[in-house]
Amino acid sequence: MKNILVPIGSSENAVSNLQYAIDLAKVVEATVYVVSVFQELSKVGGLSKVNTLLKEESEDRLEEVLSKVDKKGVSVIAHPIKGEILEGINRVNQQIPIDLMVLAPRSNSIKEGVFLGKTSGKLLKHTNLPILVVPEGASFLPPKKIMMAFKNGNFENDQLLEPLQKFIRHFESEVHVLHVETPESTPEMLGVSHNVKQLQASYTQTQNATTFQAVLEHFQGFQPDMICVVRRKRGFFKKLWEKNEIMKKEFHTSKPLLVLPVQD
Repeated sequence: MKNILVPIGSSENAVSNLQYAIDLAKVVEATVYVVSVFQELSKVGGLSKVNTLLKEESEDRLEEVLSKVDKKGVSVIAHPIKGEILEGINRVNQQIPIDLMVLAPRSNSIKEGVFLGKTSGKLLKHTNLPILVVPEGASFLPPKKIMMAFKNGNFENDQLLEPLQKFIRHFESEVHVLHVETPESTPEMLGVSHNVKQLQASYTQTQNATTFQAVLEHFQGFQPDMICVVRRKRGFFKKLWEKNEIMKKEFHTSKPLLVLPVQD
């Protein structure tokens, strides 16, 4: 885990979110890249000055957040990025391969009933990067116990499990697998790849209507420090993927949520 990306928005939690990423990077010896995205306007009609101001505001926001964190000797590189958020993040990933993106769940403008705001939800839905959603105001703690929940136990690409392997190596994390059989499960989905079996400290198979319901049912029993789920087109967040904004009544967690970038 060499490069960690932290997008900075308008959230008051930007400082705690960046500090969390820095504290994680300190242990795993990673570089932290902090970006603030601004939408450049058309330069016709004398708007170049406006664009200059937008860039300066983005730079000021980065400086403000950076002034409030303890870098702890970690290399922290900040850049304003012009353009739309997804396109900007993809450009960064092309130039600097990102191993993990750390997201705050929502911005200040979002009402209390929302778990993931539109920007965070959009990044979670449309980028093919490992993402760690950090609870608001959370301080970094080594995850000793990780609950990994999935419906399809087939992981053909070892690289997709790399973020989880990094946590195991650096923090001696125990991975407790929750394999969910739903009415949509096929016999192939009920198998578990050898690479997952090598990671797991325990294995539990359960029958539930959805993966999310299984997480809710078994959360207290596992008492995890982190939840790990898989981004599949027909997996966790099945209905939630249909929109960017995710309400707390639909899903929320008080623990860091690691989302692996597996696609069907």
